[in-house]
This record gives sequence, C-alpha cells and structure tokens, in this order.
Amino acid sequence: MPVPLFDTATPLEPLRDRLHAAAAGVLDSGRFVLGPEVEAFERELAEHLGVAHVVGVANGTDAISLALQAMGVGPGDDVVVPSFTFYASAEAIPATGARPVFCEVDPETACVTPQTVRAALTPQTKAVITVDLFGNVAPSQEIAEQLGVPVLEDAAQAAGARRNGRRAGAFGAAATFSFFPSKNLGAFGDAGAVVTDDGELAERVRMLRFHGSRDKQTFELVGRNSRLDELQAALLRVQLPELDGWAQARRAVAQAYADAGLGELVALPAPVQGAEPAWHLFVVRHAAAEGLERALNEAGIGARRYYAVPVHRQPAMAPVAAGVELPMTDELARTNPALPMSPALGREQVEEVVAAVRACASGST
Repeated sequence: MPVPLFDTATPLEPLRDRLHAAAAGVLDSGRFVLGPEVEAFERELAEHLGVAHVVGVANGTDAISLALQAMGVGPGDDVVVPSFTFYASAEAIPATGARPVFCEVDPETACVTPQTVRAALTPQTKAVITVDLFGNVAPSQEIAEQLGVPVLEDAAQAAGARRNGRRAGAFGAAATFSFFPSKNLGAFGDAGAVVTDDGELAERVRMLRFHGSRDKQTFELVGRNSRLDELQAALLRVQLPELDGWAQARRAVAQAYADAGLGELVALPAPVQGAEPAWHLFVVRHAAAEGLERALNEAGIGARRYYAVPVHRQPAMAPVAAGVELPMTDELARTNPALPMSPALGREQVEEVVAAVRACASGST
C-alpha cells in the first residue's frame, strides 16, 4: 500500500466534532480578529511552553521579522542564520533592514552549534537565529552563553520537542513558531507566534503586529498588519492538548525505523545532546539521495529532498552571499531524503518503508 510522506488527516479525525464546534463558536461570536480565542490560545500555549508571553501573529515568517525588530535588529546589523533551513528563516531578516550572514550546521544533527555560529560572527552581528530543524532542538542556550549574542530560536518545526527538560520554544531571548497546516501543531491556514519571557519585548511585538499601536489611535512604531485570526486560534486550542501525545508517537515511529534496520541502509538523524526531538520530518542521508527519492516515489513511498538548493545559493540571496562557501550544507542538501513521518504511522507501514528503502537503495546508485 502507498505510504504518504505526510498524513495530517488521520490524527485529526477524532477531533472533528470539537473542531467543527470551535469553528461554529467563532462564527456565532462575530469576533474574528484579536478576540477571546486568541487571548486564550496565547495564555494556554504560554503555560504549555513554560514561558511568560505568547503573541499570536499571522504566520511564522512575520513572527521572525517582528521578533527581530522587537530585539532591536535594524539597518546596519548582521544576523547569523543557517543556510540549511527553509528559506523563510533568512528571508525574514532583510525585512528588518539587517543582513543575513550564513553559517554551517552540524552534519549529524543538521542544527547550528556554538562553533558553526562563531565562525560566522561579524563586528555587526546583532542576533543569531537558531533553527530547531526537522524537530530537533538546537543548542540555543549554549550559543547565547558562550558567544554573548542574543538568540532567536526558530522553533517552527519543533512543537512538542524537548531538550534538557525544557520545551522547544523556551530557549533564547525569544522564539518563533509557524502553525502552517503541515506542522506538528497545525492551523487550517497560516498562523504563527512569538514567545518570550521578556515582557517589554512581548509588548513591542504586540504593537508591531498591529501597525505599531497599542490603542488603534496612536501609532508609536512603524509596524504591520500581522494578527492571528480568531478562527485559527480556536482550532489550535482544540489541538494543543494532543501535542505531547503526537510528539511521543513521532518519537516512537523514529525508534521503529531504527528497530526495523533502517540505519543499516541510510544514515539516521541524530538528536542534539539532551534533546527529545518531535521529528516534524524524518530526514536521513544517502549518497545517492536523488535516485533513492525517485525510486521510492515510484514504489508508492513518499520521499522528498529538503532544501536541495540551500538558502545561500538561492538567487535572491546572491547580493549577501557572494563568495560564501558552506561545504557541509551543500553536502547535506545533496544527500538528504525525508521519509514518511506521522503520529499515525503504524509499525506495518514503517516496515513497508524500510523494505522499500532496502529494495531501492542499491538500485538508486
């Protein structure tokens, strides 16, 4: 039977009645922007993460830009960011007037380290973006402590993950989430959030998301319109209590892959030390990744290479990435295929995926 790369529908099936009721409640209320559902979701997510403040915004990309602005990043500043990530992690930086400076990642975890960040620091570095890639948890705290630079944790792919007893999103001066529908905690459209323990930073984000105003009358900052919708907040509230169970199921799938011998065929992703990844994506490495991806898809197994053109090689980044060489990033981009991952993935499906990899791997070279 075919095994899709994503299965977002099956985990939501038991929640359909509650999701419908939540949507109907918003429609009946007549409140659609920055109302009680957003306030409740912000409070509940803050309690879940163990942080003081959550500010809902329109999407994960805006979350990064607004958080950087609130951290004081602006024209003339540099922000260090990994190139092996989704484009938005870097795209959000020029919106502040700052310049992205690209760094390498650890080849085993695909996350930045204090060493890879240190190599990219400049005299103008104002902040570092650490990315909890594929649901792993980057060593954000060590980077901030060892390098003395404010860290913004991009936790978009890591909802439900932990490290050293703390949840992803609880590290750094602030953190950001995307609730794009395919994420571990997914909305039914675009949605995002900035989280922080810094009350002043949170207040600046609240103003920036609403045209730089506190009261709709006086505009103290040049902000933007980036507000989390009531409907999305209501639907996210239904799902939030399920997140830990879904994350544990993802870890169980990763363990099932290992138990079924997948590590004999491809290089498995490694958790950052102390991390309990939520495995938004299960990205392995194989020397002939492109051929393996093609063969698996032909066999009905969802597989896809991620970030095959890393950010520093994207055309739009040419003006700031001229001469940048990141050999490990290029190698990861060339050799990674993602395999099916979902809280609903059963052991039989795992074994089917591994059998298909076994059959396809030798022929993919």
